[in-house]
Amino acid sequence: MSETQMEEGDTHKDIEVAPALIAVHPTQESVAVAVGSDLRVFDLHGGCAVSLVDDSCGPFHNDSIRAIRYGAKGKLFVSAGDDKLVKIWSTESWRCICTVSSEKRVSAVALSNDGLYVCFADKFGVVWVVDLNGLDRNQVSTNKKEAPLLAHYCSIITGLEFSTGGRFIVSADRDFKIRVTVFPKEPLNGGHEIQSFCLGHTEFVTCLAFVSASEYPQGFLVSGSGDSTVRLWNISSGSLLDTFEVEMKLPSKGKLRSLLYRVFLHDGFFLNIIVVSLAVNMLDCSFQGVVVLSCDLSAQTLSIAKVVSMEGECFIPTSLSTGSSAGLLWMVAGVSNLRGFDNPSLTRVRVISGFEKSSLNPPEHQPTVLADEEIPGGDQLLEKLQGSVPVEQKVFLAAAEAVKSAMSNLLVKKQYCSETREFRKRTRNDKKN
Repeated sequence: MSETQMEEGDTHKDIEVAPALIAVHPTQESVAVAVGSDLRVFDLHGGCAVSLVDDSCGPFHNDSIRAIRYGAKGKLFVSAGDDKLVKIWSTESWRCICTVSSEKRVSAVALSNDGLYVCFADKFGVVWVVDLNGLDRNQVSTNKKEAPLLAHYCSIITGLEFSTGGRFIVSADRDFKIRVTVFPKEPLNGGHEIQSFCLGHTEFVTCLAFVSASEYPQGFLVSGSGDSTVRLWNISSGSLLDTFEVEMKLPSKGKLRSLLYRVFLHDGFFLNIIVVSLAVNMLDCSFQGVVVLSCDLSAQTLSIAKVVSMEGECFIPTSLSTGSSAGLLWMVAGVSNLRGFDNPSLTRVRVISGFEKSSLNPPEHQPTVLADEEIPGGDQLLEKLQGSVPVEQKVFLAAAEAVKSAMSNLLVKKQYCSETREFRKRTRNDKKN
């Protein structure tokens, strides 16, 4: 590999493009979109936009938000990102009840199933934990501090997920590793017991999800990766149960190149459904859309259930989310800091229906992309989450390319010659005084 190729990633250091993110309340009471430093929330029950209130010591986010998450019960919401701030919101009042300052930029967040702990990961490979015990959701707390829980070795952590039941916390990184850690009874003292490593991906791991059923209460882990595969794991032993090679199953003449953006789980009555966003990852590829996989827990296998094409939509998702029961898959496309256009930050929201329980088998219940007027919340929701100014298709195509480039620069580990490595060590600016 030539030195020019090895150092190509550095040429885009000044362009910090961040993908738009979306998160849906577990029972679909609200939906949140983050683009850049802007956090937008719409109340689906009340049919109105939400005004966020932040009386904490810290400011609103002043840099790109990289992670948003509802708690399992929907009472808490967390946002975090490049400004090194982790903000915890009460979804009853949408007031920021706690702000925690991180030492590094935040790359992933997770909330424990009981809502008592918030975990966040940084780009240096450390996972931190914040104890929410005693946190009053009606007033601002200023005395909550983070404590180190575990660490990967100097690798950007790309995913955090609590297991079904909450016994384990799973962390993934850009160096292909998935670590399963026993979540301790006293997390502030650190998580030192490693249950297993799930090793097998050959590129960065980008997403984690759990599938479970009554006869399998612990559940199985599903991971997506830049190697164009979705994999099923037994986390107790770390053993690989099945591998689904996405590019081999698509009706495409081109080659799928590696960035499975998100894997989101929807629990069906007979099937565990996994939805994979692919469109952002296509280079010279004719397919745009999402792929729906089913997980047969008894056979411990993954198989394709449906392919939902979005050709002609000019919509390339950057994030997906779904509630637990509404049967709707929410998607957002967009970026912040798009250079050279009048819309430096833009979003577009789309919704696919047809994910109700057991509805993926009968042919008459095909997943359908809803028209704007059919989306819950209608025009008011769209105006809040994506704005009222129309954006040309070419801008969204440019945004998709910008996201693809930015995420590749972030997740594909750069290689340097020995002289350059030594120079970078001498000139690094993150050393503490």
